[in-house]
Amino acid sequence: MMLEDMRLLNIDESVLDAPSISKMEVKTATHKPRILLLYGSLRARSFSRLAIEESARLLTAFGADTRIFDPRGLPQPDTEDETHPKVKELRELMIWSEGQVWCSPERHGAMTSIMKSQIDWVPLNIGGVRPTQGKTLAIMQVCGGSQSFNAVNQMRILGRWMRMVTIPNQSSVAKAFLEFDDDNRMKASPYYNRIVDVMEELMKFTLLLRDSKEYFVDRYSERVETAEQVSQRVNQKSL
Repeated sequence: MMLEDMRLLNIDESVLDAPSISKMEVKTATHKPRILLLYGSLRARSFSRLAIEESARLLTAFGADTRIFDPRGLPQPDTEDETHPKVKELRELMIWSEGQVWCSPERHGAMTSIMKSQIDWVPLNIGGVRPTQGKTLAIMQVCGGSQSFNAVNQMRILGRWMRMVTIPNQSSVAKAFLEFDDDNRMKASPYYNRIVDVMEELMKFTLLLRDSKEYFVDRYSERVETAEQVSQRVNQKSL
């Protein structure tokens, strides 16, 4: 993103020369970090979607290649199979991504069913490949009232279950309806600054881990299992 485009964001221009940003620009020379962003509401003015769109702008400014998945039309789990176009789209994006951002509203003290359905459509194994293992993850939530952390706490558990590297930082935006202007852009505020922090940290973790993913996801138990399978095939051929 050009510097004049960066100024459209609510970022102090002095951070353009910050060491962290400069290092990111150098490290993205091979290819841009691929970040998938998911949101958890189908409302016409969805604040989780607006927060995700703001996050995508920041990630693009930091040098990422971003994709936002639109959950409209995604069937409920088990009502269709993996050949459904929206399911195929979601799974392909999961495999494409090197890092992800999840943002859900909090509803009844939990993430929304829209958010959970997207995760439930992604199995731990697709054709021998774990589509989320070793990828980085940033989690956020938007609140209709006072700030809480129930949705992000749930998503952190999900990220661990999906074998993702969930970054330490997270964002929870209280009274989200007050944080966006009439143009659906997030206002300058401590909440906005926190989202900048989270996206910057996601970029750092993604850049550090993506080229070493095979090393980090290599597991002793899986090596044992693979060795046993190879041994069984050899024994079968010798019969």
